[in-house]
Amino acid sequence: MQRSGAKVILLMAGFLLAGGAARADDAIEAKAKVCAGCHGEQGIPMQKVIPVIWGQNAGYLFYQLRDFKSGARKNDLMSPIAANLDQADLLPLAQYFSKLKWPNLGQPPAPDDVAKAAQTAAASVGCPGCHLDHFQGDGTTARLAGQNHDYLLKTMNDFRDGTRGNNPGMSDLMKATSPDNMQALATYLAGLQIDAYINQGQ
Repeated sequence: MQRSGAKVILLMAGFLLAGGAARADDAIEAKAKVCAGCHGEQGIPMQKVIPVIWGQNAGYLFYQLRDFKSGARKNDLMSPIAANLDQADLLPLAQYFSKLKWPNLGQPPAPDDVAKAAQTAAASVGCPGCHLDHFQGDGTTARLAGQNHDYLLKTMNDFRDGTRGNNPGMSDLMKATSPDNMQALATYLAGLQIDAYINQGQ
């Protein structure tokens, strides 16, 4: 009888924990819906200067939410939103968006001459060292492949002129990159479609 009672208690505890996890997931999904106003209900941002966050690496998303909340990274829209988030929600939100499918924005591949210039520029400042060979990023490093062209270009310029200050290393690299090469990089990266590579785990 004691063993049966213990089993019942364990089962009830399991149900309660599962129910609590489900409620937590529902709460995070509800909070994530606020993001759709700018980042899009299907992951396609409403403006080209807004980044894709569906399928972005969870560690990177977490760091950006953390930096928006702390003020290390500033944005007129994101800063007040992040300031009102609970610290405990940052990682679950990052994980939530990381599990969604990266959308195809329909951006064309870069012409051969632009792609060559971009690849040369990327190699000269060591972009693949962090963002990897296919610019898919990993962990706390952003995926750049297939990102919005205008967002990529704006971000590089923001690092270059100090508007974005939450990654001094990136600021140094962009200061070493000419405006023409930044334009080539934005066009090249925006046109990369690497989902088949990622899905196959190659």
